[in-house]
Amino acid sequence: MRVLLIGSGGREHALAWKIAQSSMLEELFIAPGNAGTKNHGQNVNLDPNDFKKVKEFVLTNQIDMVVVGPEDPLVNGIADFFENDQALKQIGLIGPKKHAAQLEGSKNFAKEFMQRHNIPTAKYGTFTMDTLNAGYAFLEKMKAPYVLKADGLAAGKGVLILDDLEEAKSELKNMLSGKFGKAGNQVVIEQFLSGIELSVFVITDGDSYKILPEAKDYKRIGEGDAGLNTGGMGAVSPVPFADPAFLDKVKNQIIIPTVKGLKADGIEYKGFIFFGLINVKSEPYVIEYNCRLGDPETEVVIPRLKSDLLDLFEGVASKTLSERDVQFDDRSACTVMMVSGGYPGKYEKGKQIFGLNAITDSLVFHAGTSSDGPAVISNGGRVLTVTSYGKNIETALKRSYASIEKIEFEKSYFRKDIGYDVL
Repeated sequence: MRVLLIGSGGREHALAWKIAQSSMLEELFIAPGNAGTKNHGQNVNLDPNDFKKVKEFVLTNQIDMVVVGPEDPLVNGIADFFENDQALKQIGLIGPKKHAAQLEGSKNFAKEFMQRHNIPTAKYGTFTMDTLNAGYAFLEKMKAPYVLKADGLAAGKGVLILDDLEEAKSELKNMLSGKFGKAGNQVVIEQFLSGIELSVFVITDGDSYKILPEAKDYKRIGEGDAGLNTGGMGAVSPVPFADPAFLDKVKNQIIIPTVKGLKADGIEYKGFIFFGLINVKSEPYVIEYNCRLGDPETEVVIPRLKSDLLDLFEGVASKTLSERDVQFDDRSACTVMMVSGGYPGKYEKGKQIFGLNAITDSLVFHAGTSSDGPAVISNGGRVLTVTSYGKNIETALKRSYASIEKIEFEKSYFRKDIGYDVL
């Protein structure tokens, strides 16, 4: 099988690493990839959102399957582009169509879907500039803290949690006035839920589904979960507080109603569904859906998947996923992200990375790197994610931190307390 994997981050490096192990693989291309993905296939200088160029490459290189890593091409309709093009129609594409990807692309769409199918989530209201006064009135009826979410994709920055009512009103107006661009044309105001978060992932062909290992990621830049939100500073899997009884509730109250609800609404969904959950007194609630795997959760979920990933993808493409086998590694997997100094604010790129060849006890997935001849150079805020296995989370984390001590680049930073709250 000839495969094109779209994306350039740590998620895509982990997927490339796993796809490359498949006995079904003939050749793997990654577009655009990074300095790490080229160890598992051939990087291709393609813009994932330039669908015409993607088509040209797919046909020229006789690609059998396209795996879409990030959300942007999905929300922009790459699956529809393939479906509606006679020359591309028979090529398997792993990822939902544009309408289905609105589960991630529109918070309001997701909320209406959950309400329609009785899926547990926080109470909410959706407002535009035309209904700003109604938004103020809604906030006045809520208790602090106040949760405001830009409806559209805002690169992980469109959620505000505020303690002061007047500040919440002011920020509501700012968001609706263009603080997050078009993403904030609508704003969802939500009830704040107090609990501990985790992520659960499934892969589905639209009829059947397979549940993948759960994970917990750490979003804040500072230790003790302080400071600004980031794309994720580390992750652990499995999640100790997600016991079989809790995961059974997730399956019956959330996963099954979601898969059935999509079908009932006439929404064909092929690919990954990411359930961002919160455990409130042993009851699961959905905070958000994503239409792809999370990052850095992928870097612990995929290493724990023992099954052939291409076999699962083929099951999705041919709607025979129910016939495929899914097995997990019983070991824990933990990952710690190394980022550029200053991230998630201003940071510098172009720093040479040393020590990668010295790593023997961990997997190093590249999140934001490029190549300069034989040298590996930083090319983003999140640069590397260091994943290790262990008999438990503590052992796995020790291995990752020991490996990080061997890696250096100017002004690098990492959190030293990943997994602290579940040990």
